[in-house]
Amino acid sequence: MSALRAPASPGTRRPAAAPRRAPLTSLPGGAADRGRRLDAVRAPLQATSGVPFLVLCAVILVGALLAALLLNTSMARGSYEASRLQAEVGQVAQDVQTQQEKLRSAESSLAERATKLGMVPAEDPTMISVEKRAKVGIGDTETP
Repeated sequence: MSALRAPASPGTRRPAAAPRRAPLTSLPGGAADRGRRLDAVRAPLQATSGVPFLVLCAVILVGALLAALLLNTSMARGSYEASRLQAEVGQVAQDVQTQQEKLRSAESSLAERATKLGMVPAEDPTMISVEKRAKVGIGDTETP
């Protein structure tokens, strides 16, 4: 093929002439002002991949799930420990009640057991006051 135009044959019609365009003028500060025709330009930015963003989202999601799992596990462990301690407190309270009952029954039978052993009640019990450094009787009335 040739870049030359073929001559018009007499039977063909010539197409209508295209409207004339105004000549192009350069804007101020453009290439014409610099005196060069071609300039080096920066290559267009490449479209970035969405993979790093998806990886970041996945890492955040996995981290949040692990944190929730650890929190849930520690709370469950704490719940089991609390229920074990409550059961232990209940057992200790029951033991204390049993010991108090034994003490009350021992107190009620103390006089009887002392009499069986040959003990007699004291006639005039006295005590020593450490603060006053003197003997004090039970029947004596002390005024501070």
